[in-house]
Amino acid sequence: MKPLLIGYSPCPNDTYIFYALAHGQCDVAGLQFAQPLLEDVETLNDWAMEHRLDVTKVSFHALGHVLDQYCILHAGSALGRGCGPLLVTAADRKITSLQKARIAIPGKFTTAALLFRMYAPRCTDLVEMRFDRIMEAVRDGRVDGGVIIHEGRFTYGQMGLSCLQDLGQWWEETTGHPIPLGCIAARRDLGEDCLRRIDCAIRNSIEFARAQPERCLPYIRSHSQELQESVVKSHIDLYVNDFSLCLGTAGEAAVTEFLQRGRQAGILPAVDWPLMAPR
Repeated sequence: MKPLLIGYSPCPNDTYIFYALAHGQCDVAGLQFAQPLLEDVETLNDWAMEHRLDVTKVSFHALGHVLDQYCILHAGSALGRGCGPLLVTAADRKITSLQKARIAIPGKFTTAALLFRMYAPRCTDLVEMRFDRIMEAVRDGRVDGGVIIHEGRFTYGQMGLSCLQDLGQWWEETTGHPIPLGCIAARRDLGEDCLRRIDCAIRNSIEFARAQPERCLPYIRSHSQELQESVVKSHIDLYVNDFSLCLGTAGEAAVTEFLQRGRQAGILPAVDWPLMAPR
C-alpha cells in the first residue's frame, strides 16, 4: 500500500493529537503515512469535497456533504460541552437585528457556519473569511459581528470584543447534546481493515500525547496562532477530551442530531450512508 495522505489543522488540539503519529513516536499499526499537510480547516473541507486526502480533519458540516466518500473514525474528534463557536461584536457597538447584520463566518463549510445558520436563519449577509482574520474585521468595523473559533475563544476580549451569543451553549440548551465540531474522516474505499488500523494509530498518538505532553509542545507552538503557553494549554484542555479518544454512543448521537438538523434546514443533502468506520 502506498503512504496514506493525511491532513489536519495547525490548531493546538490537532497538532497535539497528531504529534506522535507525525514524528514516528507511536505504533501506527503497520501503516505508512506521507508527510502530513497542515492547513486551516476550511481548506481541508474544500479538499474533502475534492476527495483529495485519504485521512483528514473535517468539519461536521463538510462531512454532511461527503458521506458517500468518507466515514468518521472513532478517534480524533473535537466535540464537547462549553467549547462551541462564539458570535462576537465590538464592545462599543450593538447589533439590534441579526437579520440586517453583516456577519463574518470562518468558511462556508465549517461547523460554525452551519451552527450560526441554524441559530439565525434570517441572517443572510454572511462574509466568508479565514478564522484568524475575523476578530480584526469585527474590531475595525468591516463587519457587524463574527463567528469565532479556535484560540479566539480565549482572546476576543483582548481585542475589545464582546460575546453576543455562545452558539455552543445555545446548541446544548436546545438539543441536550454536546456540540460536535470536527472529526477525523477517512476514505471508505480504503477498506475495513485499513480503517481500523488508522483508528488505532490515531488513538495511540493521543495516548502518547496524554502521557508525554511536554514532548509535543514545541511542535504545537510552532504552528499555533497564539503563542502564550496558557492559551495553548487551555485550547488543548477544552477541545481534546474523552470524545477525542472515542466518539462513543453519546458522541454519535450528537453528530446524528447535528446532521439531521442540517438536512431539515435544507443545507445538507439527504444521504443514507453509515456515519462511522467499522470497529
